[in-house]
Amino acid sequence: MSESVNKKNAKLVRTLLFVAVGMFGFGYALVPLYDVLCEITGINGKVDSAAVKEASYEVDKNREITVEFMTSLNESTPMVFRSETKKMKIHPGEYYTVNFYAENKTDKVMIARAIPSISPGPVAEYFKKTECFCFSEQTFKAREGRTMPVRFVVDPELPQQYKTITLAYTFFDNTETSVKK
Repeated sequence: MSESVNKKNAKLVRTLLFVAVGMFGFGYALVPLYDVLCEITGINGKVDSAAVKEASYEVDKNREITVEFMTSLNESTPMVFRSETKKMKIHPGEYYTVNFYAENKTDKVMIARAIPSISPGPVAEYFKKTECFCFSEQTFKAREGRTMPVRFVVDPELPQQYKTITLAYTFFDNTETSVKK
């Protein structure tokens, strides 16, 4: 009987080990799977994190697109963060500049990073930024506030079905992470 219990225990240990390895593998693969899912469904559009050079486009004055600007803070980020323009009508091919305001609400230096996303996702490849505070970490002195521009253009090749684009930024406090580098 003891041998039977040992065999059952060995089988249980192998099964649990297999489950643990499988869970680790799934966790490791989750980010690439999420990226693929977002690309397929068109949600959580990722915007380029590097500036593009200004190119000459033919402005489409017959077409108007609404661009909405949204801001949010990670729950542990002690800042004020807002867009000075909430919504604007634009013509594809024309360059625009929108200002955002951020302020450090602490008495310490803060290093923060804004992560952009765009919706609907397929629009991301047509939304070109030549200047953005999101391209690098921002260092704020204690209680410092500043206006930060975003310069962009929407490629006139954007399919006609898209009438509204939402550009969203979330600011994260990276002070602890950046100091450790």
